[in-house]
Amino acid sequence: MNNKSSATTGNDASVKLHPQTWRAVISSSIGNALEWFDVLIYGAFAVVIAKLFFPTDNETVSLLVTFATFGVSFFMRPLGAVILGAYSDRVGRKAALSLSIVLMTIGTAMIAFMPTYSSIGLWAPAGIVLARLIQGFSAGGEFGSSTAFLVEHAPHRRGFFSSWQVASQGLSLLMAAAFGAGLNGWLTPEQLYSWGWRLPFLFGLLIGPAGFYIRRHLDESPEFAQAERTETPLRDTFATQKMRLLIGTGSVIMATVSVYLSLYMPTYAIKQLGMPAWSSYAATLVSGLIMMLASPLVGELSDKHGRTPFMIASSLAFVVLTYPMFLFLTGSPSFINLLLLQIVIGILMTMYFASMPALLSDIFPVQTRGTGMSLSYNIAVMLFGGFAGLIITWLIQTTGNKLSVSYFVIFGAALSFIASASARYVLKLR
Repeated sequence: MNNKSSATTGNDASVKLHPQTWRAVISSSIGNALEWFDVLIYGAFAVVIAKLFFPTDNETVSLLVTFATFGVSFFMRPLGAVILGAYSDRVGRKAALSLSIVLMTIGTAMIAFMPTYSSIGLWAPAGIVLARLIQGFSAGGEFGSSTAFLVEHAPHRRGFFSSWQVASQGLSLLMAAAFGAGLNGWLTPEQLYSWGWRLPFLFGLLIGPAGFYIRRHLDESPEFAQAERTETPLRDTFATQKMRLLIGTGSVIMATVSVYLSLYMPTYAIKQLGMPAWSSYAATLVSGLIMMLASPLVGELSDKHGRTPFMIASSLAFVVLTYPMFLFLTGSPSFINLLLLQIVIGILMTMYFASMPALLSDIFPVQTRGTGMSLSYNIAVMLFGGFAGLIITWLIQTTGNKLSVSYFVIFGAALSFIASASARYVLKLR
């Protein structure tokens, strides 16, 4: 197995790219964007969903239950990673990607059209949970399969092309924040709670059929098509690549924590700092814009200079800066200060996240890449992403300290620093 990093020379990066490569970028990114848009919209409208589907006499309890439901779906991600990731290694990336986007669309439709608790009682929260479980299963195979599909179309520029996955997530964050700011600013509370919250989910439904059509008309990735396949990718991963799986999982943690931190900020600003909803969503929009525009640049630089320098520097910066940033914000809560914090989060998040997919693809060989990447990504997302809102809300409620959010981020950053350094010095990847 060739463990050499794909950081390349300028001559490698200038290789002419086939139009099929750009079609692969669009097909991979559109499903990834839909997955993250659904996740981010659920988190962005957590306060509304809590009141409509999980009503209790205590608003904090309702919010905790909503975030718990959000997190429960992440238990399905490792199962989706095992089944869909292994499916992509045995049958092909194209087949796995087509299946995942169909399941994703079904889950989105269920949420978009689900009657509320006041209409059908306990069937409403049960339906939301089922929809999130379907979305969690489909998302479990999405990132690994789609990223493998991308890097195997352009192995000489893995950083640049895999970074479009991150750019698509930035677009999703931007759109989710735009919906949050727009709907909270333009609609009355009655309109928002009556029908307005459904609009972003209905918008998400428009993406699914288009993504499925594009994916069905793509060729299989060249590197995978030419490689010798294994019928037991899951067994091979656990039998011979346990250290790689551990390092891969650790390297995903900071990417996950930073994205879900940005996602949680509207809830934090509204519930803990008493800021208007539109301003908190507008500040989050800026993080998404940075992530969308800067990711390809970071990916390109990672092809030239390596992935780990960006990831190590970003995780260290999160360790050092997170507590002072939140101390500054809670001491002087204002739109400008929240915007400054989101800009810093956006820059550091993009530095780390845009380098990470290519590093994951470098860690695993083509025969088990779909399985290894899916498992690494989804184990980390399950533990540090799905329950991020629940953990942060619980920490603040238990300690009475609004700065508790920073402890969660610092812990994740420290783990990812260790993983990134291990990838560089143990696996000898750049």
